[in-house]
Amino acid sequence: MKKGLLLFSLLIIASFLVSACAGAGGGNVIKVGGIGELTGDIPAVGASFKNAAEMAVANINNAGGLEVGGKKYQIQLIIEDNAGKADQSASAAQKLITQNNVVAIIGPNASRYAIPAAEIAESEKVMLISPWSTNPRTTLVGDTDTPKKYVFRACFIDPFQGRVVAKFAMENLGAKKAAVLYDVASDYNKGIAEFFKQTFEEIGGQVVAFETYTTGDKDFNAQLTKIKETDPDVVFLPNYYSEVPLQIQQAHRLGITVPFLGSDSWGSGELITLCGSDCEGYFFSTHYAPDNASPEAVKFIEAYKAKYGSTPDDVAALTYDAFGLLWQALQTAGKVDRQAVRDAMATIPKFDGVTGTMKFEEGSGDPIKSAVILQVKGDSFVFYANANP
Repeated sequence: MKKGLLLFSLLIIASFLVSACAGAGGGNVIKVGGIGELTGDIPAVGASFKNAAEMAVANINNAGGLEVGGKKYQIQLIIEDNAGKADQSASAAQKLITQNNVVAIIGPNASRYAIPAAEIAESEKVMLISPWSTNPRTTLVGDTDTPKKYVFRACFIDPFQGRVVAKFAMENLGAKKAAVLYDVASDYNKGIAEFFKQTFEEIGGQVVAFETYTTGDKDFNAQLTKIKETDPDVVFLPNYYSEVPLQIQQAHRLGITVPFLGSDSWGSGELITLCGSDCEGYFFSTHYAPDNASPEAVKFIEAYKAKYGSTPDDVAALTYDAFGLLWQALQTAGKVDRQAVRDAMATIPKFDGVTGTMKFEEGSGDPIKSAVILQVKGDSFVFYANANP
């Protein structure tokens, strides 16, 4: 009898706890997934992503929640680490969708990790917004030119970025001959290298060396020796902040003294830590300039610095904008429903964010937006020029 009474009492308590949890958050919580490169080859990217994601969610929750359809919701953020691996990006997306039941996913960031996650999101019909993936394939179906329906991004794409850097090399630096060194195994590096080459040659320049390496390589002397022999006016390195310092230092030891140019993958403060004076004066294209920011961006920058003690890089700023896009889509949808949120996102014609104004054309997940050119000066990245679409 006592055992029966005890069992009955435990069932009553369990029922009460479940009911209490449901009342506290079960029906008033929106689950949002995040996939970041927290470990692996580019952990600084993952750290910036996580910081900005947690800040975006905290801002909503601390203000009482996000109002959707006349009801206030708290946001539950579930972040998965892809460990800098394509297969783990895909499995993280699958887990967030099928096990965690998130309404949408923000991330991954690097194109080589965003593309496999985007394939899962598209097949499962769950919206994914990549903050930083610039490769066109992220938002396209397979090898076609057909846009994915459930995948969006907060950044410009590589064809635009490749044109920006190519034109800057010729028009601002007077370059007639350019050399390129890029990772042939990475979608991002390979794509932007090809777009740079195409544009530079179209506007009258000559790409005299187009050298490759593979992810994880540490010795670039053979490729750089070939580059030196071609006597270029500039060298373009569309590679990650963790690789560029070693490439430039080896180039300097070989006597290559021409300017080096980069893309948005240079934008981590770790570049300066690892490269030091070897990167002084060089330029790269990216998404926003902290020292030339809008009032909206200044507000974000100051809050981020107060919380984390550092200036937010482009990954942090784009992540914050990706969450801003999601909040707007949820409010426009008026209900917490995956399909409704995706449909609402597809109708957002314009969004004013930290990284500038984004315009979306119907049927495309790629925003039309401007780029900036930054220069490495001392321990900072300094605004140099705007580059409009």
